[in-house]
Amino acid sequence: MGRERGIRTGWLAALFAGALALGATTGVVSITGRPGGDIARAAGGIQRAFADRAGPARANIAVAKSAGVAASSPPRRRRRGTASHLLVRVPSAMTVRAWPSSSARPVGTLPSSSKYYHVGLTAWLETTAKHGRWGQVEIPYSWPRRSGWIPLRGLRHSRTHAEVQIDLSRHWVTAMKFGKTLFGARGATGSPSSPTPPGHYFVTDRIPFSVGGPLGSFAFGISGIQPHLPAGWSGGNQLAIHGTSDPSSIGRSASAGCIRVSERTLHRLLPLLKLGTPIVITR
Repeated sequence: MGRERGIRTGWLAALFAGALALGATTGVVSITGRPGGDIARAAGGIQRAFADRAGPARANIAVAKSAGVAASSPPRRRRRGTASHLLVRVPSAMTVRAWPSSSARPVGTLPSSSKYYHVGLTAWLETTAKHGRWGQVEIPYSWPRRSGWIPLRGLRHSRTHAEVQIDLSRHWVTAMKFGKTLFGARGATGSPSSPTPPGHYFVTDRIPFSVGGPLGSFAFGISGIQPHLPAGWSGGNQLAIHGTSDPSSIGRSASAGCIRVSERTLHRLLPLLKLGTPIVITR
């Protein structure tokens, strides 16, 4: 939560204002400014970071206060979740290799912080090899999506028992813990022209806000990007789970790629989705 308290400070307002001025940002925005101010002034830049919108020229990432979890019946049983997931804190950028060996060819770089907000990266390891000395990770913010291996020596380890599964075809969000379903809720997914890309992702940002602001009470940035942004979109391309000012869009293919959920669903996800928590999106 220390990181979250840091996000609330005034320096983030300057960061997000810079992101807004730069338009389509593909790298990490430098942090400038001084302490002070409030989170409301940061909202304009924040909405530019996530790949969603309300219309052709602006983002639609406010949480609807009155939107509840849908009362419709849940979809057919999804695959069972894994009871425990291994996470590692990445203190500095790391070379990701094609197989678990220091002599293997590089396939990308694992950054030490999130794409737009400079939150320290905690990565989900999908498997380990060589007696736990190497871990396989999907490279954040890369397209085409690709994974590889990093050495684990010296990295701080932790575990989570939580996971979120998102079924695009049924617009259904399933929260799991210890391999069992906790709850399910409807969500809006990408429109036909900007579909949500399926894949294995993890939480990279936890951004709190006051209810009623442009992002509602919370937004969870994840490690994926939208490669097919809508025409005219000039903001960022990071995927996220967040609220919406258009409750009628929940349960439909309506976003620019992000997953829109209700305020109630956000509050239920809040204690589960710590940094690094797996987000598995399937068609």
